Amino acid sequence: MRPAFSVIFLTTLIGAGQGLFIALYMAELGALLGLWTMPPGLYFALGCVLSLAFLAAGLLASFFHLGRPERAWRSAAMWRTSWLSREVIALPAFMAAVAAFGLAHYLRGAASLTLALGAAGLTLALLLFICTGMIYACIQFLQEWHTPLTVINYTLFGCASGFLLGTAWAAAQAPALIGVSALWTAGFTLCALLTRLASLARNARIRPKSTIQTAIGVKHPRIAQKSEGFMGGSFNTREFFHARSFAWLRGVKWTFLLLVFPLPLALLAAGAAYASWPLLAAAFALQYLGLLAERWYFFAQARHPQNLYYQAIS
Repeated sequence: MRPAFSVIFLTTLIGAGQGLFIALYMAELGALLGLWTMPPGLYFALGCVLSLAFLAAGLLASFFHLGRPERAWRSAAMWRTSWLSREVIALPAFMAAVAAFGLAHYLRGAASLTLALGAAGLTLALLLFICTGMIYACIQFLQEWHTPLTVINYTLFGCASGFLLGTAWAAAQAPALIGVSALWTAGFTLCALLTRLASLARNARIRPKSTIQTAIGVKHPRIAQKSEGFMGGSFNTREFFHARSFAWLRGVKWTFLLLVFPLPLALLAAGAAYASWPLLAAAFALQYLGLLAERWYFFAQARHPQNLYYQAIS
């Protein structure tokens, strides 16, 4: 598939926003359970503003993927059968819950109120992760995506990046939370590494269900396509194939494996040890660049069956 950068930015930005909100809610929940002191209200209020900034940026990026942006509201009409429609509904609902949670803390609302709003936000965040992942996991003819690992990876990557951003935010606003936030971040990152390696191993073993023989209905064992049937490119050759070499794909894979996992973890350890929010912010920025590469690879690795018809340009 040809990766669309609008979708790449959408999924990575809202994932970080979701993960950051979950980190904020976990900070409140732990404080109410007596595990640490309650951070100040501004930690939650401004943290929600930061989360909303990422969510809004992701929502804005999605409009660049639409042919007719003025009709974007129609995308919610098929919510009974479409995961995309469900995502379109879940995202603004989650943003509203984040705003309400932050406002309640800013106005110093009762703990029962903020806890209930946070629980609603957590539920919507998890639902949004499921909707976003299922948009791709439900496509059966794209075997690389049609696996529960797709939803799991979207969730873990969002939590890893969001909690890393939350650790940097804690270093700036609530230093007492740095240690536990760093542990949660490392846990999510390592889990994401394991599940992403599992998906890479799975995809490497996939054998396509369709072949050039089944594509054209000819059973001869030796068939070679010499032309795609056009004098030049077409919509099919532009939109369903990335047109990059295997060496390029291999380079992107090793780039994201390096940028998403070992380097941010090293900076996380140093930032947590010195309570340095600049180091932790640098770790988040580095990991986010890696997530852009990871999401590009996720789309590019998927082999659309229609490419059996369009393998070469004469």
